[in-house]
Amino acid sequence: MKILLVNAYDLGGAAKACIRLHLGLIELNISSHLLFKESVYILNQSSNFTQKIDFRQKIRFKINLLLKKYLNIQSKYDKASLFLGIRPKGLEMFSFPFSPYDLTQSKLYNDADIIHLHWVANFLDWNSFFIKNKKPVIWTLHDENPFTGGEHYQEKFFGIDKNGNPIPRVYLKEEIHMESKILSEKKRAIKSISNLHIVCPSKWLLIKSKNSSLFKRFPHHLIQYGFPTNIYKLVSKVEARTKLSIPIDKIVLLFVADSISNKRKGFEFLLNALKRIEKSIMGNILLCSVGEGEFAENYTNHLHFGRIDDEEIIALIYSAANFFIIPSLEDNLPNTMIESLLCGTPVVGFNIGGIPDVIEDGINGFLCEEISVDGLKKTIEKAVHNRHLINNKDIAIHAKNKFDLKKQATAYSDLYKTVLQQQSKFI
Repeated sequence: MKILLVNAYDLGGAAKACIRLHLGLIELNISSHLLFKESVYILNQSSNFTQKIDFRQKIRFKINLLLKKYLNIQSKYDKASLFLGIRPKGLEMFSFPFSPYDLTQSKLYNDADIIHLHWVANFLDWNSFFIKNKKPVIWTLHDENPFTGGEHYQEKFFGIDKNGNPIPRVYLKEEIHMESKILSEKKRAIKSISNLHIVCPSKWLLIKSKNSSLFKRFPHHLIQYGFPTNIYKLVSKVEARTKLSIPIDKIVLLFVADSISNKRKGFEFLLNALKRIEKSIMGNILLCSVGEGEFAENYTNHLHFGRIDDEEIIALIYSAANFFIIPSLEDNLPNTMIESLLCGTPVVGFNIGGIPDVIEDGINGFLCEEISVDGLKKTIEKAVHNRHLINNKDIAIHAKNKFDLKKQATAYSDLYKTVLQQQSKFI
């Protein structure tokens, strides 16, 4: 069987999950190929398994835009830009179900037995794809966008009030109208299809998708992410800190995100929580952070690494930390959480999304009782006071058994076979 994995980009959490699955499938001797929008990903394990979208499609798209501009015709792309311009700054991205790309024109598409979609925002054109496609489709969800009217996360909260509590988000009437319009367009696009299987990495996203008006009629499957356990593994804190020039005697709290300014990831909650922590504890704490963006406040007890793409270095940073703090307000099954556990480092986070799927309070981390600055502050203090009860080796062993890449690849292999068997009955 030939599998085509489709993702918009080759960077980001979803891209990592997609590429890791690809490598896991290759290890099982399954023919797997990757299709990205712009970037080309090359590995030595195989050849000619990646492709970027046909450049002729991009040229046609640009010519059409120029013609519409010259003729003063407002296109759907113009309307989309106008809408995005009125959305409050700091929200997650908003995506539309149209795109200038036709995935069915790719040679890799034509050669594949199964099309496996991943994070395809602004890449998948719903109308053209679902009308033309006759192949079985598996769609691994990495956020809520596929079954919403444009939001990637619905973000019930937006900002912090003076007491440290999350502020409920107020939707603009334009947002409500656009959400309804896009959801209707998506429903029309998939009205007649039946060969779609939905995969969710977390129970939270599984329930959300099963209960959605868009995807509730399709079969759903729960398959958690797989990880390269030869990279994310336990290293002694002394060794890790020596290599990274981190003081041996400090209590290290770690925050990791693609962007530290992403409000949904909750870095603002962490900074405010640290301001309220007991002075006797705070004097021994060093905050380390990884991610795109500048750090505005001047903390003497903060080490910001910036963006790091080298996974071996990131794994070393996880190992150097006493606790990984993930104050996300909404999240699926964060790669960072599991990467930390594979390195034996316990996790502190809010009891939301896919985090409670993995974190056992007091065993491999600590869950906050409430989503607030004080809730996070109290839980960090509890974690620090009980840090000597944590068994880093047991955490790493348990995570390796649960999130080994071969286990994930095998689960998908079984699903592919089932889908192809079902398909053959109707041919």
